[in-house]
Amino acid sequence: MWQIEENKLVKEFTFKDFKAAFAFMTKVAEIAEALDHHPEWSNVYNKVLIKLCTHSAGDKITVKDEELASKIDLLVA
Repeated sequence: MWQIEENKLVKEFTFKDFKAAFAFMTKVAEIAEALDHHPEWSNVYNKVLIKLCTHSAGDKITVKDEELASKIDLLVA
C-alpha cells in the first residue's frame, strides 16, 4: 500500500533478486516516459523505493502521481 510521507506517495517493493528488481524498474521507466511523469527512486539489491510527487505543482501529490502509482501497482499484481 502506498503511504503518504512528506507530501509524497511512497512505496517499497521487494523482489527475489537484483535482476527482478531491475526488470521492474525498466518497466516503470517505460510507463513514466509514456506519462511524462518521472519518479524519485532508489534501488538496493532486491528492493526498490519509489516516491511520487509533482514538482511543477509545488512538490504535492496530484492526479499524475495517483495515475502512475496505479500503473506501477498493476506491474506487481
